[in-house]
Amino acid sequence: MSGVFAHWPNRITALRFVGAMALFAVLALWGEAPQDPAYRSAMQASFWLFLAVALSDALDGWLARRGKHITAFGRIADPFVDKVLVLGSMIYLVVLPWSRHFFPAWVVVVILAREFLVTGIRGYVESLGHEFPADWFGKVKMMVQCWAVGIPLGLEAFDFSTLADERWSLIGHGCVIATVATSVGSGFTYVLKARKLLAHSAP
Repeated sequence: MSGVFAHWPNRITALRFVGAMALFAVLALWGEAPQDPAYRSAMQASFWLFLAVALSDALDGWLARRGKHITAFGRIADPFVDKVLVLGSMIYLVVLPWSRHFFPAWVVVVILAREFLVTGIRGYVESLGHEFPADWFGKVKMMVQCWAVGIPLGLEAFDFSTLADERWSLIGHGCVIATVATSVGSGFTYVLKARKLLAHSAP
């Protein structure tokens, strides 16, 4: 195989996108159909799909660095798939009856606004010839977001004791709050970083 899919990191990125689309299809078909005999199996499939796509982000990055196959496609497509997975999942969780108490609409609006802001800043800064990679704060934000999405999916997919359900629900709500905080915080750090880069490059 040649072209952008000649190496495994980019193939995995493409497979991650397909996995995210499969997750959304499952949620669209069965997310509001608890009476369907396939409902519980579908919810379990959605949980494992989300987990697989989220965790494979580390795999394609590791393979790209190990094999020195870091490409322009990978630098663009990998964060794009991350955003599709997390934001798409959150949008479903906003509207599904069993998860909307975890994700008020305003939470997703704040997170979307942050992503649009950072994407716009990155595009502008890189158009001027500067590199603008993700920093550690952005990686922490992604990790917290995955927990915030994964916990409601897991609670719906599997049977827990009443005590465990209450504890995981509390952790899930905490992760949603942490998601808002890290999204706003990381967006602020990107604004500061862009300001410094542009100030140093000014004539």
